[in-house]
Amino acid sequence: MSTSLSRTWDRWQRWSGVATAARPVRLLTAALAVCAAAVAVAGLLLDGGGRLADFGLLVGLVVLAHLFGMRMRVGSTYIDVDWGEAALIVGFTLVPGGWLPAATGLAVLVAKPVLALFTGNRTTAFEVLRASASLTLSAGLAVLVVSVSGVQTRPMTPSSVAVVVLAAVLYLLCSALLLALHLGVRDGQSMVGVVWQALRGTPVMIVGNVALGLLAVGLWRSSWLWVLPPLLWLVHQLYVHRLREDEERRTWGAFAAASRSLHKLDEVAVAQEGLRAAQSLFPVRAVELTVLASHTRYHGATRGGVFELAGAERADIPPAESDRLPVVTRLLEVAGGPVGLLTLRLSRQSAWGLNDQHRLAAFGDALAAALHDAATHSALRELRERNTYDSHHDPLTRLLNRDALLERGDAVLRGLDARAPVALLLLDMDHFKEVNDTLGHLAGDELLQTAATRLVADADESELVARLGGDEFALLITDLPAMSWDRDAAEPDLLGAAKTVAERRARALAAALASPTEVAGVTLSSEVSVGVVVAAAGEFDPTELLRRADIALYQAKESGARVTAYDPARDRTSTDRLALVAELRTALAADDQLHLVLQPAVDLHTGKPTGVEALIRWHHPRRGLLTPVHFVRAVEASDLLGRFTRHVLDQALGFAAQWGALGMELPVAVNLSPRSLLDPRLPADVAELLKKHRLPASRLVLEITETVVLSPLPVTDQVLQELRKLGVRFAVDDFGTGFSSLTFLTRIAVDELKIDRTFVARMGESKQAAAIVRAVVDLGRQLGIRVVAEGVETGTQRAALSRLGCDAAQGFHFSRPLPGDQIIEALRTLASAARPARKLRAEPGGLASG
Repeated sequence: MSTSLSRTWDRWQRWSGVATAARPVRLLTAALAVCAAAVAVAGLLLDGGGRLADFGLLVGLVVLAHLFGMRMRVGSTYIDVDWGEAALIVGFTLVPGGWLPAATGLAVLVAKPVLALFTGNRTTAFEVLRASASLTLSAGLAVLVVSVSGVQTRPMTPSSVAVVVLAAVLYLLCSALLLALHLGVRDGQSMVGVVWQALRGTPVMIVGNVALGLLAVGLWRSSWLWVLPPLLWLVHQLYVHRLREDEERRTWGAFAAASRSLHKLDEVAVAQEGLRAAQSLFPVRAVELTVLASHTRYHGATRGGVFELAGAERADIPPAESDRLPVVTRLLEVAGGPVGLLTLRLSRQSAWGLNDQHRLAAFGDALAAALHDAATHSALRELRERNTYDSHHDPLTRLLNRDALLERGDAVLRGLDARAPVALLLLDMDHFKEVNDTLGHLAGDELLQTAATRLVADADESELVARLGGDEFALLITDLPAMSWDRDAAEPDLLGAAKTVAERRARALAAALASPTEVAGVTLSSEVSVGVVVAAAGEFDPTELLRRADIALYQAKESGARVTAYDPARDRTSTDRLALVAELRTALAADDQLHLVLQPAVDLHTGKPTGVEALIRWHHPRRGLLTPVHFVRAVEASDLLGRFTRHVLDQALGFAAQWGALGMELPVAVNLSPRSLLDPRLPADVAELLKKHRLPASRLVLEITETVVLSPLPVTDQVLQELRKLGVRFAVDDFGTGFSSLTFLTRIAVDELKIDRTFVARMGESKQAAAIVRAVVDLGRQLGIRVVAEGVETGTQRAALSRLGCDAAQGFHFSRPLPGDQIIEALRTLASAARPARKLRAEPGGLASG
């Protein structure tokens, strides 16, 4: 029995709305109901002389006024727009004024449930009580105004008409204020905003209601009363059309705002904006969005008039049945492929129409495109991260590889005190080839993995551990114990103390790696040789440290010692480099040693040349022909970099001026050292050379590597900005090989991305390389940046790049680097063999690197 009573009580609470109403709302409604009851009873007792039949007629008129009303959206709530003012004016001529509050309240108690029954709009007894109380109090205010004025409303006179009209307007304002008070307590909406929205859309209706009420009073006892119903119908249609126009204007404005809000590249952000937008566009109680790519369902629901995001869950969890409201679903598709499912739970049975279907179709397409873009961006980012990890780690041991050690080591050294000692240890496993030959390569791999595990276990978080290839490992130590050196000590003592600590660490590592281990059922002891180099952090880059450590390792193996430190006296290559710098000074003063070779880049769709890259060569009188790989580091480490850069730019712009005189206005590209961007005089030098050769700045393309972004110095940004102001164009050379590619694009505005030749060479056999090429092409297209492939050597590579949408390419397939006296003929040959473009293309910018 108690269980049955409990269930009955729960059902009554849900129907009445008491269970879901917040405490402040319950208190406000109760207060309004008590006041309304007092006003109604007082009016009936204090104002007599009326007939019950007239009272019943008035109740019927007010019921009809509400039944034939309309709905208008205010904020996140729908409110009823009815004929209450007209019924109020008629009521002043039918019954004593004091009866009007009771008649109004009773009529609302009857009309609201009947209206909900016929329209399917959900309403609770709690909401009916609030509406009845609010309108009863509003009618009481109107009666009070008429009573205070002292005019007679039966029959109507000109003075009483004015007072009754004022009372009707106050009735409307009071009902709007009480509604605003309710929404403010329930939803936190601005009271002023609610009143303004409610009145802004209804001025014509207010005037019409008052006019119809006065007309009804005038025709009440005449033979022209039959004119009133068709007139009421016409005015009603006008009201419906006006409200529909306002709703359409608001909805399409909200649709434009919603479409803009969907421009996100994160699935969660797109889903949340999509839920909010759906709630603002459609009459819904709840919204669900299922994203197929992530198998996630997102929820949003209106609770207490406020739309709340309810979070996300795995889509394989069945949704709970919230109610019996009608449901509309929309499959979200892009190019025929499904990306998600949008489910709308409508707020009432009659809330869906043809216009809603059209809006849902347009909104569904916009939401599907946004979800597809977010998924594509996420997949591209994951691919980039995976490829970046793979390109920087050894696949067997998962340690850093040689390239990653050089890049990250360079960044670490730049962040240290220039005098702080650092050490690089290069380890090589002795007799490793014998393990492979005797036990097999799988056993050799297992031994390498064991060595890597022991190195990582011994290393600190601040140290870099790498496998350089084969059986070679490296350890970069940047945090030597403070007790081993003194910042105020002389340099030899400082590095000498650090060298002692580094050698001690190398012996400890050698002992740890030589600890016996079982491989393929055989217990082995893997002995290692270690080369050690110690230097100040600002003295050498990782490449030079590695070269010196390799010399020390060779000396260790040659002497039979386990650990050997680098000895400059035994490094012949170091003295050779010093001599190379001195010889370069002579070459810069001569006219016959440093010269340029030129390689054209072509449009992949037409074959037309789009630019030329200038490559420096050194005809050394003793060493023969040298490419930049043999001397560029020596130049960068010397004080000759500024003179060298100006020499190359002068020659390159001279060639470009020659082509321009022959009608071939092609840009010329020059590789720029990252250290050149530390020279604040570079922009002035470039401007002077452009003026000397009478060339516009757009004819010069400066190729910069991604390592530029690693420089924290403000002078780099200053130089780049000044060059950009000149009109010089920038190309990113070897894009994709660094770990800061995307960061580079956010720091520097570039005109061209150049795909590194290693990816182009491997794209036919490596899915990873092909994916990187495709990703770079797509990235360039989305950012509006020209993409050029380097090192194209076959027709197959050219065709593949063309299919991917790559703009241009250069390589031996088109032309080898040529001397200045041969490049003009090569450019003419390429131009004459070019075919017309099949589609309209943008003016080519930049060029590719050889």
